[in-house]
Amino acid sequence: RSQEYTRAATRFGFVTESFSLAVVLVFWFSGGFDFLDGVVRGWAFPSIPTGLVYIAILGAGYALLTLPFSIYQTFGLEQRFGFNRTTPRLFVADRLKGLALAVALGSPLLAGVFALFEYGGPFAWTYAWAAVVAFSFVVQFVAPVWIMPLFNKFTPMPEGELRTAILAYASSTNFPVSNLFIIDSSRRSTRSNAYFTGIGRNKRIALFDTLVEQHTTSEIVGVLAHEIGHYKKKHVIQGMIISVVHTGIIFFLLSIFLKSAGLYDAFYMDRSSIYTGLLFFGLLYTPVELILSILMNMVSRHNEREADRFAVDTTPHPASLAEALKKLSRNNLSDLTPHPFYVFLNYSHPPLLERVQAITRHGTNSV
Repeated sequence: RSQEYTRAATRFGFVTESFSLAVVLVFWFSGGFDFLDGVVRGWAFPSIPTGLVYIAILGAGYALLTLPFSIYQTFGLEQRFGFNRTTPRLFVADRLKGLALAVALGSPLLAGVFALFEYGGPFAWTYAWAAVVAFSFVVQFVAPVWIMPLFNKFTPMPEGELRTAILAYASSTNFPVSNLFIIDSSRRSTRSNAYFTGIGRNKRIALFDTLVEQHTTSEIVGVLAHEIGHYKKKHVIQGMIISVVHTGIIFFLLSIFLKSAGLYDAFYMDRSSIYTGLLFFGLLYTPVELILSILMNMVSRHNEREADRFAVDTTPHPASLAEALKKLSRNNLSDLTPHPFYVFLNYSHPPLLERVQAITRHGTNSV
């Protein structure tokens, strides 16, 4: 069943990505970017609103063209393999909420980046870097309280065996936690997971209600022990630092490309601008991002192994994490035999078999 789903999802991904690439190439080589720029400039807005309108039109057009693929993925592919529980009404509501958030949060950020590059002088990229990093930290702080509840209902975990076990384990590892929630993920999918979100006082542990239904208390504690391991091993701080450096690299390279007339010539543009330069840089940045993502995935896989070992060393039932991972892989129809080179390129976590073998080995050695 896992292989059937992997084949179907891979074929669908190939079709979707091929279509997206074809749309971009046709629009590019037909001079569409320059044509749309001429139309938007003709409306005589100031430069920054012009850029926002230009990006919004392109984004809306792309979203409409790819909407049938999103619909099929949810109500065709995911439905066929028993994952989907999303209703058409909820699907539309999610899309509208996402659009509203993009306008409310993305537009001011994008306008700020345009303004900094237009008026910031030679160090504009450093100002933009700082602004985006600050914005991301603010979003991480407010997201658990203001943004995520727009999509899911967060119910405080009731008193009982599970809450007692989680709090007892957290206390044993000196990990302060009080915000324990169960979210209604079953409204959309049968998939199960758990995650930590937020920073500071707004940090939350969120369990999918499907996870609570499908797993034993010791298995859930094992999953959370893995997540706590990321905090204890400083992986969260490390991830923030990597993200900040990654963002800086992007803006530094962007500052170089924006000055290149060849960038605009390649897209058949009559005039250059900050907003088109940023867009074209994003399209051409993919090869660099691939190299960076390989390095970041290597770090991530190392951290996942460390978090697994932490969970084995600190939980009352070391084998529980392995059992939880098996259930998660079974219920989510994960690919059990991914090609090693594909793992090297794309996986942020080690494959299931490798993780289970390492957990079993480490647990035996610890005993």
